[in-house]
Amino acid sequence: MKKVALLLVIIGALNWLLIGVFGWDIVAAIFGGDPTPATSMFSRIIYSIVGLAGIYSIRFLFDDRVTADNDHH
Repeated sequence: MKKVALLLVIIGALNWLLIGVFGWDIVAAIFGGDPTPATSMFSRIIYSIVGLAGIYSIRFLFDDRVTADNDHH
């Protein structure tokens, strides 16, 4: 379930990246709505940062290492 949630977060972040960089909302394009919303430059910068964080987070999908939460007590 954690990986599914992470995957959805990454997909959402990549959508924000598309909005930030290209001004295009793929979710709205697929499911209805305005795929080219008007946003300020500051908003597009924030969206792009969130999208880059999503790209960075892809690596966590493949990270199966044991963490401190999974230590044997």
